[in-house]
Amino acid sequence: MTHQNNEIYVPPEGPPEGIVPNPQIYARMGEDNIFKMLEDFYQELGKSSIENMFGGDLREASHRSAAFFVFIMGGPPLYQQKYGAPMMRKRHLPFTIDEEARQVWLSCFRTTLIDADIKYNFPMEYFDEFWRFLDKFSGWMVNTHTKK
Repeated sequence: MTHQNNEIYVPPEGPPEGIVPNPQIYARMGEDNIFKMLEDFYQELGKSSIENMFGGDLREASHRSAAFFVFIMGGPPLYQQKYGAPMMRKRHLPFTIDEEARQVWLSCFRTTLIDADIKYNFPMEYFDEFWRFLDKFSGWMVNTHTKK
């Protein structure tokens, strides 16, 4: 769903500052597991109410996200090498992202992370810190304020 509203909501807490996943996550998981985790995540998104935000090729979309996650989790700057500066909020502005969409996104990630230690060699001692990053990052992507 593309963003139609001319008034773009800006979360009052601003961008997440100093909240990045521990680089030990990348050190333990490696690139292949991060790419697998993001492919599985996008399969979950493909079954969700927000699947239309991700275009037709979910595997390709998952690879773009995985490149970003490799970097943010302590690996090489794959995203920057292929796509340029991340500027994630700007890249997400064409889409209507409200709190409901954010919660769907987080729910899909939570489902993906079930047994992440077994499926992706995710170091679970960093799970809470990683989840805090996902929570803050997704909050910053919200660009539409819906009144209830």
